[in-house]
Amino acid sequence: MVGDLMLDELLYGNADRLSNDAPVPVLHVKRTEHRPGGAANVCLNLIAMGGEVSVFGVTGDDDEGRRLRESLEREGVGCGGLVTDGTRPTTVKRSLIGLAQHRHPQKMFRVDYESCGPLDEEPMAVLLAAFDAALADADVVCIEDYNKGVCSEALCQEVISRARAAGKAVLVDPASIADYTKYRGATCITPNRTEAEKATGLKADTPEANIEIARMLMSALDLESVVVTLDRHGALLLERGEEPVTVPTVARQVYDVTGAGDMVLAGLAASIGCGLDWLNAVGVANVAAGLEVEIFGVEPIPLARIRHEVLKQSGKLQGKLRSAEQARLEADVVRKTGGKAVFTNGCFDIIHAGHIAMLEKSASHGAMLIVGLNDDASVERLKGPTRPVNTLEDRARVLGAVGCVDAVVPFGEDTPISLIEEIKPDVLIKGADYTRETVVGHEIVESYGGSIVLIDLVEGKSTTGTIERMKAK
Repeated sequence: MVGDLMLDELLYGNADRLSNDAPVPVLHVKRTEHRPGGAANVCLNLIAMGGEVSVFGVTGDDDEGRRLRESLEREGVGCGGLVTDGTRPTTVKRSLIGLAQHRHPQKMFRVDYESCGPLDEEPMAVLLAAFDAALADADVVCIEDYNKGVCSEALCQEVISRARAAGKAVLVDPASIADYTKYRGATCITPNRTEAEKATGLKADTPEANIEIARMLMSALDLESVVVTLDRHGALLLERGEEPVTVPTVARQVYDVTGAGDMVLAGLAASIGCGLDWLNAVGVANVAAGLEVEIFGVEPIPLARIRHEVLKQSGKLQGKLRSAEQARLEADVVRKTGGKAVFTNGCFDIIHAGHIAMLEKSASHGAMLIVGLNDDASVERLKGPTRPVNTLEDRARVLGAVGCVDAVVPFGEDTPISLIEEIKPDVLIKGADYTRETVVGHEIVESYGGSIVLIDLVEGKSTTGTIERMKAK
């Protein structure tokens, strides 16, 4: 990974009043976060996807640079190519984030500390020497350009020519600039709509115009592929000698577009490095970027989460049936967007009105209801040799048809303790015939601030009672 590294500093607080001396909001800071940004963020995204990453960039000789290096090393990024330059500061983006009458955080203001001048010859030579030493072990070379001075024309052309001579693909996330000459000879560039318009002077307002833009970039820069990201319209892929393809995206609740371009580059690099073709690589990158915009700020998306979303979008998940890991991944998304994951469990052998009432009440306590379902062997152990009446497959299908149920997770143990440990529900629900102390897993849920809810049962409604009435007839 070659490019502009930065440190994102996020100051969170309450913004519920205006200053007395100026018509501006006052942020009462409650906490501060530091996150690697720019090319450093791409590195962390690749690590989260299971990649091995070395970074080649520049920081200042300052506390921010040391903090950035430490955070990358802690996550396993190779920092042998991270050059310290005492003549320039580490790029820092300080964002003020307020929460007033809105449910989600709102970025109020940003302060940048940076030097955008080109690198001096000495630090560039040190960087390129480190790059040469690591190149043989690379599958893909990435350039992340934020126009902060590191990715000069001289550096980009040296990186591209050396990498291509070694047979390595070079993927570029370009800066928002008018002249893309410095990327000439790369394998692929990934501009967004606005960047592509600026680089070509054309308006990307129709499918035909998008294709013309991609073809212009491919011809002018001698590229093998162009990927133009088009926000909610997905991405346009143009490969040399092939017809252009628009890869659609799934509509998302967008909380913050920060880091979406970084994620596209990471998704493409990881996919191409693993041998995927360009069409499937763009599909993976699209999914990853879509997950990123659902999160406030930049945060790596684990490979398992991306895989789950790919399966979900392709229709390869079996209805609402989930593994424990899949349910946890979906619950994590719910939590990141401010909702609560609710968990209950049972045999649900012959579903009756009492079951439905309990499930509906359970669902009202959060944004996602996960139901743990005993498999056939565990039902037999709990209920006797004549049970279950219905097989696991049938019970899961009926549960999945209940509108308020979001996920059904089978388990083979007598208790759902392992599911609770994996999913970590925010709310754990059982019937009022239990007490808090007798609810399996209550200690676990309460240990991280979750709650236990006991729901009144519908009198006279039970599977055992239903079976007895059937026998009597």
